[in-house]
Amino acid sequence: MENTKENSFVRAIKSNQGLIITILCLIALPFVIALINGQSFSSLLANEPGQAKFYQGLIIEIFILAIYALSYDLLFGITGLLSFGHAMFFGVGAYLTGILLKSFGWTLLPILGVVAVAGVVMALIFSIVLPRVKGITFALVTLGIAQVFHIVIQSREMAKFAGAEIGLQGVTPPDFLNPISQRLRFYYFGLVAVFVVYLFYKRFVDSPTGHVCIAIRENEDRATMLGYNTFYYKLVALIISAITAALAGVMHGIFSPIIRPGITGSGFTIAALLMILMGGIGTLNGALIGAATFKLLSFLLEKWFGGASQVIVGLVYILLVLFLPYGIVGTWRLRRLQIKQGWTDLIGRFTGKGRAESS
Repeated sequence: MENTKENSFVRAIKSNQGLIITILCLIALPFVIALINGQSFSSLLANEPGQAKFYQGLIIEIFILAIYALSYDLLFGITGLLSFGHAMFFGVGAYLTGILLKSFGWTLLPILGVVAVAGVVMALIFSIVLPRVKGITFALVTLGIAQVFHIVIQSREMAKFAGAEIGLQGVTPPDFLNPISQRLRFYYFGLVAVFVVYLFYKRFVDSPTGHVCIAIRENEDRATMLGYNTFYYKLVALIISAITAALAGVMHGIFSPIIRPGITGSGFTIAALLMILMGGIGTLNGALIGAATFKLLSFLLEKWFGGASQVIVGLVYILLVLFLPYGIVGTWRLRRLQIKQGWTDLIGRFTGKGRAESS
């Protein structure tokens, strides 16, 4: 019996060794950065200014985007629900956090409860149309609902609480998670949050409910013929996704000095789509890699090229879609790059010749 337990433990370690190595590297990363830049560990632990503190902030932003991308991957990549309004969930979490902290002086624990309830309510609003529409029609309906929220949050009536077009400023974060005085603690909090969400999602996808969600993505009509009420499974995925995105918004509301209305717009939903496209749709760990790639790529290109960075970022996305159509993780799993097909498509765009002619 003991040997069986030991063997199962060893198998669990081997099957998750990539995840374990990543966690250990991220735990050590602030200290490695401090060491490289000649900063003492005591200075790092005291959250004094330096390169280590700057890069902690950059990685915290990646953690927030990773949770947000995971939530979208569950909705679109796993369940097949294309939504153009997913940023609304993130925005609800961020704005509720900022308003309750600044205007009402709430503590973090009740805020988390209110945000979770708000996520459920928003998901239920989206679910009203689930039995009636699907595909691109569902995407357009979610876009319309989210745009209403985007307009309301910038309205003059909400300016007192939300700051209108300027954004919500002057939010006082909780002392124990203050991103300025307690950034290292916030870093490790974000690290724990990402991997707790990831492990929960992985367990969900491997569960019978998750398998039905995948079946819905592949062929909803067939899943219905097998006796599954697909509405309830889609609703469960939508609620989990909404709560997760809203909790990512809570982290953003605490970390960001200004909560801008842009995080509620369609552009931020497209950012989530790009992240999972880059990492690999429906792979979960692709959402983490896609979020890191998205943020680091934007940061480095803006640093090197300034205002022209957005054009270069767009070109990079096009090349990724052409040469890595399954995303980074999907391509790694298939062990093949689409080099020939990518060049054929790229040449075809300029010459007007299709793939069949070029081949």
